[in-house]
Amino acid sequence: MTDLRIRAATPTDAETVLAFWKTAAEGTSITDDADGVTRLIARDPDALILAESDGLLVGSVIAGYDGWRCSLYRLAVLPSHRRQGISTALLDAAEQRFRALGGRRGDAMVLVENQRAQHAWTAAGYRQEDRWRRWVKRLV
Repeated sequence: MTDLRIRAATPTDAETVLAFWKTAAEGTSITDDADGVTRLIARDPDALILAESDGLLVGSVIAGYDGWRCSLYRLAVLPSHRRQGISTALLDAAEQRFRALGGRRGDAMVLVENQRAQHAWTAAGYRQEDRWRRWVKRLV
């Protein structure tokens, strides 16, 4: 990898990000469409953080902050670019964002069956929290 550029996504990145997630991320969401991505960017322009190498999208993380919680979603790295420090760079950017906003704790959403992701989060210093369960209701 020649260079790594970390930047916030723009609305024009929506389709590229969606295609990237199909290759690099596990699981889907009802907001996995251009409207969902562009709404995220419109609401919080710095939340969707991208990593590029030689103009290619190689990583992403959503670092959402609602004034109380720092939430991390969609940490993903292109399979051909894994184990090169990209997720570390993305998490560093997300954590810097959270600190600047006054955040005190990062919470990551990780699929139970995604063992690779669980190892990556553990290596980044995060720990599994067994006391809580996620409750979801589809609103559409």
